[in-house]
This record gives sequence, C-alpha cells and structure tokens, in this order.
Amino acid sequence: MNAPREAIAQLQYMIAPPTTSAVFKKIASDFCVTEDLGFELSGAGEHHCFQIRKTGVSTPQVVRNLAKIAGVREHDVGYAGLKDRMGVCVQWFSVYQPHRASIDTSALESMHVEILRSTRNSRKIRRGSHRRNEFEIRLRDVGQQAQDDLAQRLARIAVEGVPNYFGEQRFGRENSNVAIALRLFSADLKLRKGFQRGILLSAARSYVFNELLSQRVGAGQWNRYMNGDVMNLAGTESVFVPELWDDALQARLQSADIHPTGALWGSGELRSRDDTRAFELMLAKEHHDICAGLAQFGLQQARRSLRLMVEDLRWEFLDTDLVVRFALPPGAYATSVLREVCGLKEAIDE
Repeated sequence: MNAPREAIAQLQYMIAPPTTSAVFKKIASDFCVTEDLGFELSGAGEHHCFQIRKTGVSTPQVVRNLAKIAGVREHDVGYAGLKDRMGVCVQWFSVYQPHRASIDTSALESMHVEILRSTRNSRKIRRGSHRRNEFEIRLRDVGQQAQDDLAQRLARIAVEGVPNYFGEQRFGRENSNVAIALRLFSADLKLRKGFQRGILLSAARSYVFNELLSQRVGAGQWNRYMNGDVMNLAGTESVFVPELWDDALQARLQSADIHPTGALWGSGELRSRDDTRAFELMLAKEHHDICAGLAQFGLQQARRSLRLMVEDLRWEFLDTDLVVRFALPPGAYATSVLREVCGLKEAIDE
C-alpha cells in the first residue's frame, strides 16, 4: 500500500493540485488545536474533568495515564475526540470518580501534559460531543512568489468549503491500517473488541468513503445534488431524503445549509435512492471484502457529509511562512483543508 500522504494525494482535488509545498509541523507549536466543547460543565457530579494542554503526546496516552493515576478502567476516562500527537493540543477529559474528592495529577507533568482547569460534571465526556476544534497552523518555507496562489486558494475555500475526506492520520503508519483490517476480516488476525480493533474498522470504513468522495469530486458532484442523494442538515447529524428536488432545496444547498452525503458502510439498507444508490452499490462491489467485513463486524449503515465548510478562516504571511487559523466540526480533518492549499512536507515523524 502507499504511504498515507501519498494515498491521500491520489484523491481528487476540488482545485487543481497544488504546485507549492510547505514544511508541516517543523516544531510542535506549528500545529495548535483547541477543543471548544460548546457547553458548560456543571461543576458538580460523579465525573472529575480536566482541561489539558498536551505537547507531543497522543490522546490515548493521556487516557492510559489518567486511568492509572485515578485507579480506574480506561473505559471510565472520557474525551470528546482524538487529537494529534505532534502538536500543542488543548482538550477535555473526564474521569469517573463518584467518591474520591480529588486526583493527584502531578505525575502527568513529566510527560508534557499541563492541567489548565479542573472541575466536575454530572456526565462523562463522550466522543463527538464537542462543538468544534479551533486550529492555528504555521506552514513554513512556502516562499513569497507563491503567496498570490495560496491566498486565492484560501479565499475559494472560505466560500466553497472542501471535500470532507478522512485525513491520513486515520490510516496509520505507512497506510497499514486497511491492510490489517483485511486480515481481521479474513480471520487471519484475531482481536477482541477494544480501541485497536475500533481503529482498524474505522480505517477500513474511511477508506471506502474517501474513494466514494474522490469519484464524486472528479465528477463535479461532491457539492451538488445527485438524484437520490441523502442530504445532511448543516451543523447536525440529521439527514433526510428529498421527495422532490426543488428551487428551495437548491438555494439551501448553495447557502451551505444542507450538504450531500456519502455512505459509511455497514449492515442494513442504504438510505440513498436512484442514481446515488446505484453508484454506492457499485462502489461497494468494487470493495466487497472491506464492505462485507464491516457489516460482519457489526457496523451499521451511516452517512457523512461530502462537503466540509471551514469556519472563521483567516490567514497571514510572515516572511516565507503562512499562518492559517480556522475551525472545524467534530470528525473533520485539518489536513483535508490544507491539502487543497499546498503540498505538505512533514518535518516531525507522526
């Protein structure tokens, strides 16, 4: 299989493939992300919550260490989303501690983790429960001659959004997660339910979705209605199948109030109809081993928006560097935005 960034580069672009490259993550502070929960924690309850700033540490590492310190199962530690290991990332964690007054978190300081806030809440922080992630990313050595092209690309992205690809982080080192998932589906590999198996299933599902989206981008149909599409209501997980496509729905699509969706494969009936259904069934046939395996392992049919709108997009050039700031909803990838701007030469081994 191709290395992750090469595999992502083979997917279709909404704009012509970039001719400019930049150094990505030369140092950890080049990639900063802050989680916005979008709600206030109650201040009381059975879950001890920590807002943590981590540098060069993965989210699962923090989960394991919090569980060990608190003397609980890893399942009792909650978080809203996985954040990049190589970067400076601020996110919330919850620890189920109904009877203990406090947790000594001093041991976390030795692993480049800083506690910013501590409070309690009545509920566990769950995956995808946050409102959005806010990014500040420095792309180095883009050069000054390319600034006009980069600015034009960013201006277009601010208006049109980008294809909502799963990023290369999803697919593991050297794009190996999909190959390992296929071993799981063929019973060549045995794994109990848990984090590792979940990562492999997600990678396989994401791979098929990216292939689906890439074909629709190539056909100019990723941000347009195709007969039989299932539509997503922006900012929610709600989807619907229009009985009749009319001018009112077209206006909502153009204003980014609704978006076309693609299948996240699993068992059960596809909600798409007509042309979209035929296209998705054809794609599932092309990737039969993966789609059958996902259904076999209990995943259910779901939908994901094909279009990703980029919130609060701003940028500035600092000598030969480009600094971009924007916000994305849960489940979206900053690298899916950046790939439309320039090629990324990663300086830090992820």
